[in-house]
Amino acid sequence: MNAGSADIDELSKLMRRGARALNEQFDEDTHLNEVIPKPWGYEYRAYVDEFFDFWALHIDAPRGTSMHVHARKLTYLICLGGQGVTSGLAKEVPVREGTILRIAPGAFHGTRNTGDEPLELIEVEVPRNKFDLIRLKDDYNRAGTAYETKSLEEPDHSMQKVAAFPHAHMRRQTPDGKFRFELRTGMDIFYRRRSEDIFYVPLCVSGVVYLDVEVLTGQEGDKRRPQTDKQYLCISKNF
Repeated sequence: MNAGSADIDELSKLMRRGARALNEQFDEDTHLNEVIPKPWGYEYRAYVDEFFDFWALHIDAPRGTSMHVHARKLTYLICLGGQGVTSGLAKEVPVREGTILRIAPGAFHGTRNTGDEPLELIEVEVPRNKFDLIRLKDDYNRAGTAYETKSLEEPDHSMQKVAAFPHAHMRRQTPDGKFRFELRTGMDIFYRRRSEDIFYVPLCVSGVVYLDVEVLTGQEGDKRRPQTDKQYLCISKNF
């Protein structure tokens, strides 16, 4: 999804009415490393460093997120399980396991669960700034409000420091135990693809600078090769 003239018009109207796109304070907003309850389910960080921010979304049926915009950051919406639809101002895109959807800065979007099971998503956000959020419409009366300030602790699967990467933190698996996260080199992925792997996301500065992150899948039909000199966040099913 790219931002068009309708997105620009709506964002301009919101700004004139006093909406603000805020900035995350990395060392102060520590509640973001816990589970954030939502009226449609909950979300939590899976991985974070100075540039990349991975959020796992658990959307209950038949609920959906607000129609919102990230004015300054690029988002990749990748689906781990369930089914739904992501809507922009002009079109809708079906979402199911294996879907990768690129949402450009400034493009309004919202996602609704259209199935019977929870819709499980990962949002890859670059550059990191959780408070770069402005809501246009919402089923839960949150239009115009900032990001949530309340959180729930998850001590059994909390965010932990990554020893090899300064300022990086990662959650080893989802609180429900369905999926796990690990760092792997492109060389390791090249020689050792696994049936349980769903996505490989390169943690490269070039992806941030050029706003272009090549997300690979574990599907047999995906013949793209990982870059052997890059580090990847691997998202897998927890059999």
